[in-house]
Amino acid sequence: MKKPNIKLDLSLIVIPLSLVAAYFLFYNVLGHPDNFVDGDPAREPINNNILGVIYKGGPIVILLISFQLIMVVYVIERFLALRISQGKGNMNEFVRKVKSLLAGGKTKAINEACDQQKGAVANVVKTGIATYVERKKMDEFDQKDIYLIQKELEETTQLELPLLNRNMFILSTIAQISTLVGLLGTVTGMIKAFGALATVGEPDPVGLAGGISQALVTTALGISTAAVTIVFYNYFANRIDRITYAIDEASFSIIHTLKLKYF
Repeated sequence: MKKPNIKLDLSLIVIPLSLVAAYFLFYNVLGHPDNFVDGDPAREPINNNILGVIYKGGPIVILLISFQLIMVVYVIERFLALRISQGKGNMNEFVRKVKSLLAGGKTKAINEACDQQKGAVANVVKTGIATYVERKKMDEFDQKDIYLIQKELEETTQLELPLLNRNMFILSTIAQISTLVGLLGTVTGMIKAFGALATVGEPDPVGLAGGISQALVTTALGISTAAVTIVFYNYFANRIDRITYAIDEASFSIIHTLKLKYF
């Protein structure tokens, strides 16, 4: 029960802190007077000053920056978590080694290999071998024992899968809403620009420029944030699929080897 609470607390801490950090960066870094003509954030950015240009995207930039910070945190978290779940060494070689050792009845060597490999595949294999050793000691090994081992392998796999997919929904959510928030900035920026054009008399050039800047900056930030997040999401999804495939292959190899050995 403790682990889910730890992960929940992590998400409750990361999101508010990202918003606070984004607010600070927006007003104190992007909106620093040195980035603008005459030191006035209300005026145009200094030529080629990217920070000032981004500041002109308006308060919606705070949300987009917070999305980027959250994305960075969970990309690091997923990278470390999946690296641990993948274990040490090559997973395919580990599965072949387990199959060979099991055919020779070397269950102790399999446990030692699992301790060296670690990771999700090793956890599933170790549980299955432990059940096999336990059932082998009791009575004559039969089809019922094979079924129990298979069931234990499936249950252990179901316990590992949530750990592999944990926090992936956060990355997918950021990828989806970043573009929408960027488009929201585009719409509000264009409303501001058309409002400046609709001014009685001569159009307001400052309001027009500010509206266009907001529209372009928020669109660029939203699309770039979503694009980067999608790349990392697909990368992690591919790694999860590889680990899941290795687990399924290990489980099938154990069951298939035991059937050939005893029946």
